[in-house]
Amino acid sequence: MRNFGVVLEEMANVKPTLIQSYPMIGGDGPHSYLRNSTYQKAAIESVRAKIKETILAKLGLKTTKLDLNTYKIADFGCSVGSNTLDVIQNIIETLKLKHQQEETKGNNHEHLEFHVFFNDQTDNDFNTLFKTLPRYHLDREIFACGVPGSFYRRLFPRNSLHIGHTSNTLVWLSTTPEDVCNRNSQAWNKNSILCTNLVEQVTEAYRNQFKKDMRAFIAARAQELVPGGLMIILGLCLPDGVQMIRTWKGVVYDMIRDCLIDMAKSGIIKEEKVESFKLPIYFPQFSELKEVIEQNGCFSIEVMEEVKHPMEDMPFTDGFIISMFRAMLHGFIEEHFGGGVVDELFDRFGKKSTRDRSIYSRASQKDMQYFILLKKKIDRS
Repeated sequence: MRNFGVVLEEMANVKPTLIQSYPMIGGDGPHSYLRNSTYQKAAIESVRAKIKETILAKLGLKTTKLDLNTYKIADFGCSVGSNTLDVIQNIIETLKLKHQQEETKGNNHEHLEFHVFFNDQTDNDFNTLFKTLPRYHLDREIFACGVPGSFYRRLFPRNSLHIGHTSNTLVWLSTTPEDVCNRNSQAWNKNSILCTNLVEQVTEAYRNQFKKDMRAFIAARAQELVPGGLMIILGLCLPDGVQMIRTWKGVVYDMIRDCLIDMAKSGIIKEEKVESFKLPIYFPQFSELKEVIEQNGCFSIEVMEEVKHPMEDMPFTDGFIISMFRAMLHGFIEEHFGGGVVDELFDRFGKKSTRDRSIYSRASQKDMQYFILLKKKIDRS
């Protein structure tokens, strides 16, 4: 077995690429992420009990680093709104319960304190996030702060966090693979704005970037978490053999590109701008995700399983889809095409979707939601 310290040192040398940063729409307006993240909220709620169950079962209070009364918790990719707050509240309530259960073993739950870190990109709307914090942070039991920066890099001191969490974030790459934007490359993604899994060279470029980013994410968390600390990951991927273009999300992205092409033909935007618009989004195959997770030498994999999204089989209205994707993509679209394009784009999307409902018949396959719990190994050498 390889030495734990050597593995950790190797992982620390993983070098991330230049980070692209286009956060969700801030504020609390009608198009904000705060008001249009119901789908993500449902995913988080679906694993609420599982998070509680796994913390109670897997967090060992008697290990040296965890026998304490102050816990440091981080939510990576927090964005804005109640989703991140619900997660943190669930973790804190579970830690209190854990201490209550362990009281007879000498742990005292009455004086617990929690240092909570909300992380996202530097241009995330932290102001709105902290305006929506519940009053619990005023009772001097919970101390909250914002930590700007990409989670594909280290954000905290070594061995400082007890629990990390991230949800609905790791399909966002640190950057769009360079080759998919290069006309002279075999991986030039001419006919789509993200990876559809139809062209192997394009898929390979996105896959390589995903693996690089995922290794960087794990490397950073391996340094930040205390021995015995937990990393909770909720995310989306594809079952092996499923193509992104055949899922309903893939169909939506394809329709967005069609609308951009129509806008170029109308002279509203330039055709070359449409051709160069590529999103840093990649839904990995489950086997690809599993491979990267299993390659780490610093965590034990306590749980890795599929969990059903509660809205998986629900029919969505055009308005619901438009609101969700607009909140997510507004920053990317405006940065690339300039102001005034977003309204026109999603107006056309709504009309196109209403006019041709058969488009959704292409969505013959499903993506999947996964839940992963990692526990940092304790170096006993």
